[in-house]
Amino acid sequence: MLMQLLINALGFFITARIVPGIKIEDWGTLGVVAVVWGVLSIILKPILIILTLPVNFMTLGLFTFVINAALIMLMGQIVPGFGVKSFGTALLAAIVLALLNVVLGRLK
Repeated sequence: MLMQLLINALGFFITARIVPGIKIEDWGTLGVVAVVWGVLSIILKPILIILTLPVNFMTLGLFTFVINAALIMLMGQIVPGFGVKSFGTALLAAIVLALLNVVLGRLK
């Protein structure tokens, strides 16, 4: 669990450097973002995926990026020091995070 938290933190750090419009003020905010992302991924994301299952099925799973973008936007509202410029920025960040999770997950 700690390793996943570190991977999430590193993923958000790199994403904030790559994607314009994602702002993380300091290292403390980065830690909070990683924890909140983990909690949202465990609690809220499965519910959203089940509710949007027909759409997700029709898009061959690509709608999951939209769900992740919505969760990133939600984090931008509830985590002080974390900012997301627009939904398009959040969608790009969701794609970058997915790719980074594949790469960083192999480093475990």
